[in-house]
Amino acid sequence: MNIYTKSPSLLSSGISRLLLVDLQEKLLPAMHGGDEVVANCEKLIAGAQILNVPLSATEQYPKGLGPTIPQIAEHIPQRPDKLRFSCAEALDWATADRTATARHQIVLAGIETHVCVLQTAFDLLANQFDVFVVADAVTSRKPQDYKFALKRMRDSGVQLVTTEMVLFEWCEVAGSDEFKQISKLVR
Repeated sequence: MNIYTKSPSLLSSGISRLLLVDLQEKLLPAMHGGDEVVANCEKLIAGAQILNVPLSATEQYPKGLGPTIPQIAEHIPQRPDKLRFSCAEALDWATADRTATARHQIVLAGIETHVCVLQTAFDLLANQFDVFVVADAVTSRKPQDYKFALKRMRDSGVQLVTTEMVLFEWCEVAGSDEFKQISKLVR
């Protein structure tokens, strides 16, 4: 008998959540490579919808920074606003449940990498979540801040992934209808 164990380092659609951080109208124009980040976030949303991964989003001080951009907001109507940079408290997920079906893998995308994404990642780690930051779906105003934030998060136990890595790890197998839909997203 062949005994197979899937690595816990791989994402699974059955135990993941997608969290989009502060993709807001007044913030995005100042971001380095913001259009690419938005395009990759849209792919992540589509993949999450295909594979039944729950979606969440937050807004940092929307009164001053504006609402979430429309192409993201239309998919996630409930977006808690926050003043704290970390999103963890606004989401009220508490500590990760480690049962086989609990959603303890958090996939993070959004802005800014060195502020809200980093602080959210660290708070989620402190609450026993497995955190995956999508390197091509996060950004900052300055490339140096982006670069050092990714290094700091990686050094602290956050898994760095790309949009395609997330989508294909969530999908797991080729040949299914879901695989065909995911493949179209990455072309």
